[in-house]
Amino acid sequence: MNKTNTFVPPSDRISSFEPYFFASLGKKLASLKAAGMDVIRLDMGAPDLPPENFIIDALINNARRSDTHSYTATGGSLEFKQAVAEYYMDRFEVSLDPKTEIIGLIGSKEGVFNLSQVILNPGDIALVPDPGYPVYSASGIIAGAEIYNVPLESKNGFLPDLNAIPADVLKRAKLLWLNYPNNPTGAVATMDFFEKVVLFAREHRILIAHDAPYVDVCFDGYIAPSLMQIPGAREVAVEFNSLSKTYNMAGWRLGMAVGNADVIEYLFNYKSQMDSSTFAPIYSAGVAALTGDQSWLEGRNLTYKKRRDLIVKGLRQAGFTLETPKAAIYVWAALPDGEKDSVAYCARMLEETGVSTTPGTVYGPHGEGYLRISLGTATERVEQAMQRIVKWTNGK
Repeated sequence: MNKTNTFVPPSDRISSFEPYFFASLGKKLASLKAAGMDVIRLDMGAPDLPPENFIIDALINNARRSDTHSYTATGGSLEFKQAVAEYYMDRFEVSLDPKTEIIGLIGSKEGVFNLSQVILNPGDIALVPDPGYPVYSASGIIAGAEIYNVPLESKNGFLPDLNAIPADVLKRAKLLWLNYPNNPTGAVATMDFFEKVVLFAREHRILIAHDAPYVDVCFDGYIAPSLMQIPGAREVAVEFNSLSKTYNMAGWRLGMAVGNADVIEYLFNYKSQMDSSTFAPIYSAGVAALTGDQSWLEGRNLTYKKRRDLIVKGLRQAGFTLETPKAAIYVWAALPDGEKDSVAYCARMLEETGVSTTPGTVYGPHGEGYLRISLGTATERVEQAMQRIVKWTNGK
């Protein structure tokens, strides 16, 4: 970003940032569509299906009340935080104090970004998975910290090798990001791994930030755990969760952070200066989602599973190498033999087939050589996209 000739240049901490990848991609897709191309988007990690009607009804009914249109309490209503506690007890058998160990967020992305601001100082190191969600790195850089990329490799099941982090890095490390089920790889973590993480955090006095918005999008009988299930986790960790993926509420912007009470208070204090919380009826809908009938999620996950299977089959026919993910809404695939540049490959695919996917390098240097496909597109369009990709790759 070169703004040196502008009337008011940007601050140093954002001067090197380019627009978020999907913002830039949107302009490219709009241009192709204007030229008459039928574009199938398999890039954006957003659910295409709506929440169940009882959740929408809760929003509407509460929005019609005359007493729900003022400011909402910072960090969410007590009712919402109690619903989060109920969810954690029912889903994970974890007991949380709604008043001290839970905070509501304007989507978990807000909390992910804010955590770096309240924890990191210039000179601190944030340990960031590579590949990983770009906000982990960006938020740390904006906070003035240094980023140390922790490789996620297929040979390790896309789990970080914590023992490979150099001792001099660990001395200055203050924060370690984890994300399972994982974006972008779809990998999952075991309870044994989480136990080692908690011990690692305690030994090195590093806060663990576990980003867990995909714990309820699972397939083939797999049930994703919470880091909070590990004894002592709340002493060394916070966990982010979101209603975006679990309840198809991405645009509603509603999430939560749970865990270490001191860190929850830091987030509360920061939020009290920067936002005025979320519309109260959205919190009421969140309560309905968290405490209401959960059985509809099984059918939603079966829809995702059908799409996953279509994508896995199609990509393998097209020469990609990949594992079948047990959870999350992504398929992570190594490019066909001879292809090394994921940005160039995805651009060619888009221009020649109309299928939009995400280059792996968007998620970090160790994402090079891969692409990510989202399950958040109508099943018939997924099928069409796979037909196009197979025809395109096999016709070369």
